[in-house]
Amino acid sequence: MNRLEDAAEIAAQALRGPVRLRTLTTLRWLAVAGQLSALLIVHFALGFPVPLGLSLAVAAASVWLNIFIMLRFSAQRYLSDREAAAYISFDIAQLSALLFLTGGLQNPFAVLILAPVTIAASVLPLRLAVLVGSLAFAGISILAAYHLPLPWRLGESADFPPVLNVGVWVSLSFAVAFFAAYAHRIAAESAQLRSALAASQLVLAREERLAALGALAAAAAHELGTPLATIQLTAKEMAGELKGEGLLEDDANLLVSQAQRCREILGRLSNRGEAGDVMMDRIKVDLLLKEAASPFVDSRQGPAVIFEVRGGAGDAPPPVLRRRPEIIYGLRNIIENAVGYARSKVLVAADWDQDALTIEIHDDGPGFSPEILGRLGEPYLGGRVRGGTGKGGLGLGFFIAKTLIERTGAVVSFDNRPWGDGQARNGAFVAARWPLAAITAASE
Repeated sequence: MNRLEDAAEIAAQALRGPVRLRTLTTLRWLAVAGQLSALLIVHFALGFPVPLGLSLAVAAASVWLNIFIMLRFSAQRYLSDREAAAYISFDIAQLSALLFLTGGLQNPFAVLILAPVTIAASVLPLRLAVLVGSLAFAGISILAAYHLPLPWRLGESADFPPVLNVGVWVSLSFAVAFFAAYAHRIAAESAQLRSALAASQLVLAREERLAALGALAAAAAHELGTPLATIQLTAKEMAGELKGEGLLEDDANLLVSQAQRCREILGRLSNRGEAGDVMMDRIKVDLLLKEAASPFVDSRQGPAVIFEVRGGAGDAPPPVLRRRPEIIYGLRNIIENAVGYARSKVLVAADWDQDALTIEIHDDGPGFSPEILGRLGEPYLGGRVRGGTGKGGLGLGFFIAKTLIERTGAVVSFDNRPWGDGQARNGAFVAARWPLAAITAASE
């Protein structure tokens, strides 16, 4: 169980991004510099009597710890979650001790206690962030009740009404909770977005490698053609010299025939590679739809996939597109989701005019859940994507599909629409609309 927990912690930390030791030590040096400047300016320049000895001793604790860490560990070392939590907790305790000596919550610098809490919420998992926030809340509560007097002019005392002290405590307590929750939420969404983008990049790289296989085969056939021609020519000369030699002549003739066969195979591969290059560069709209839906067309158990090419408005000719792996994979991902939720059929349709191409995917399933319809395309949605099916998902597939398609210049929209005229039942509807200039292949 401990190994599983450690693995889960490592995975979560990788998603958020590790914290480098040099980052936190640099922030601590900045904090110490600010603390020393404030103490010296208040005591010597402004003339307010500060318990300078004790205050400098508290600041020196941070200096000593930073020096020890710099000598003991490499600045490039990445901290574990627990180490980072302990590191930040020390900063909260040190700042609380310094505030205790200089007026508690009456000290206007008490607001700085929000800084380590915000950092902790940004880089730590929720459990440790809550612990650090609880430590800050405990420090604020203690400072509200117990602290040395606020440094003031000699012979005078700063008497603040108790209600003001309570108000500062309440405001700082709410600020700790709000800043921690806000920073943790933003950091978590940022980490999820980075993870989803990395996944989409891996998918696109895989599709591009597959698309390059045809060109690689053509290049290999071209490179092997010359040595095979030499082998065939040499074999023919050998066959001529060995004429009438029985088995040796038969072997030479066999070598000639097999070399010729190899050249024919390479010729076919080269022709297929050249045809494949043309296909990769240019593809018609109807072929694009069929290629994107090809894994689901011949399935006997799944719903029927219906293709519809409606033709352009104003007699616009059918566009010839540049074949983009992003478009094919993105559409395939959306079609796969539609096939998974459809009751009996999925419509894959294309329409175009003089300016734009629109591809629509519509199924007769239960449609998207209303509560997350407006958030489709975000990664890691959680909850049910389709209403009334009991199926769930992270929303990563929709995010990858939407990201890849939008990279080609499209605008993707999601909706629930009735299937057919007069139908009350709504099905999921996804539309992608491209400007033709963005995806049309160059004319030959």
